[in-house]
Amino acid sequence: MSKSLAFEEPIVKLREKINELEEFTSANDVDLSDEIGKLKTRLSNLETEIYSNMEPWDRVQVARHPARPTTKDYIAELFEDFMELHGDRTFGDDAAIVGGIGFFETKPVTVIGHQRGKDTKENVKRNFGMPHPEGYRKALRLMKQAEKFGRPIICFIDTKGAYPGKAAEERGQSEAIARNLVEMAGLKVPVVSIVIGEGGSGGALALGVANHIHMLEHSTYSVISPEGAASILWKDSSLSKQAAEAMKITAPHLKEMKIIDEIIPEVLGGAHRDPKAQALQIREVLRASLDTFREMDEGGIIDDRYKKFRKIGVFSE
Repeated sequence: MSKSLAFEEPIVKLREKINELEEFTSANDVDLSDEIGKLKTRLSNLETEIYSNMEPWDRVQVARHPARPTTKDYIAELFEDFMELHGDRTFGDDAAIVGGIGFFETKPVTVIGHQRGKDTKENVKRNFGMPHPEGYRKALRLMKQAEKFGRPIICFIDTKGAYPGKAAEERGQSEAIARNLVEMAGLKVPVVSIVIGEGGSGGALALGVANHIHMLEHSTYSVISPEGAASILWKDSSLSKQAAEAMKITAPHLKEMKIIDEIIPEVLGGAHRDPKAQALQIREVLRASLDTFREMDEGGIIDDRYKKFRKIGVFSE
């Protein structure tokens, strides 16, 4: 059973009650099927009500769920014959970004994504999904390779942000991110990015200059974490819930502002409840996205990406 979140407490208590009655029925040969059935109906209604009316801070918690599927989970479900490629050919390999070549429904594609861990050991190995400069340079190397061979690029965004440590700054963190932004803007092959968890700051944007940007329903995409924003604005990180509301970081807000193209519905309770079913939802959106570019030439692909970002924002004189 996945770890429950604070807003899920009524659901958890009702599930526990149902389990207790089922165990009692089994142990005492008593028929409580009517009562159990009514509770299950009530549970279904309660889940629908709670998960359909989530606050921004609730979505932040779901996006950070330790069992939430990662880039590698989706790679295993969506792509055939995936071969991971390593290294930036300059400094080394960064485990916080994975990338390689595979087939999406018989079509060759390049896949790149942030990768966090699901336990302490893996999180240390992956630096908690926060890339160093060599991670972004590896991503760019794979993007340019994809451009050379005419492969579409699929990016999975899931990071709190680029690593802000001393070593990362010494090796040119800001330059590496900026270089990705510039180069991605001019790629001659289609780029489709999907925010599958947290999309934080420039660390996320370095994989986000795409023709299409999609988001899982309970993901977030922002210039800073709610805690960071609260610390800067109000000198109090405990006001992160209010910051999450004010920042408009959820998929519905971003779709309304035309920053993202499509919201991918999540299975009830979040993607971690059924990763395989969630991957099927992503597959449908990916297929439709890639089909959009089937008849588009290189100039049209670049122009499409340019127009997408030109339309973001509100201008006044």
